[in-house]
Amino acid sequence: MSEGLAVQGYISEQELRDAPGIPSALRRSRGPVAVIECIQPIPCNPCEASCRAEAISVGSDITALPRLDEDKCIGCYTCVPICPGQAIFVVDESLPGDQATIAMPYEFLPLPEEGEKVIALDRGGAELGEAEVARVQKSKRMNQTAMVTLNIPKGWTMRARAFRLTR
Repeated sequence: MSEGLAVQGYISEQELRDAPGIPSALRRSRGPVAVIECIQPIPCNPCEASCRAEAISVGSDITALPRLDEDKCIGCYTCVPICPGQAIFVVDESLPGDQATIAMPYEFLPLPEEGEKVIALDRGGAELGEAEVARVQKSKRMNQTAMVTLNIPKGWTMRARAFRLTR
């Protein structure tokens, strides 16, 4: 039986490798960049419409998967809370040492607080370890979706996709 979204309930590593929205390791090392984990051809394009750098394209076939032009992406974070499928993250592996950040959509209460220790989780909900909340952003423009940025080890940027509070 093959792994993947239809079987496991979350995206497999193979599905990610085939996704047109995944930036290269080299680009991730240069500064904040969007990671688009959208693998289902559904009618949707808010990410394309919100991208002021025109780094995300869906095209005229609204069911096409979003493509990321990693050289155009400025890591502005606008696409993260706008995605109804919560399939967009922004990673930054350019920090010194072994630290990185990941910004992710968050629609639960209570919101974490900056500086709070949380447990980073992978796509399947398995614990990766402790992470620190670097930033929490919420605005009317984000329409009920907060964006939480975590400080994490660089090795987790393509694995950490959620977290749980420890309080």
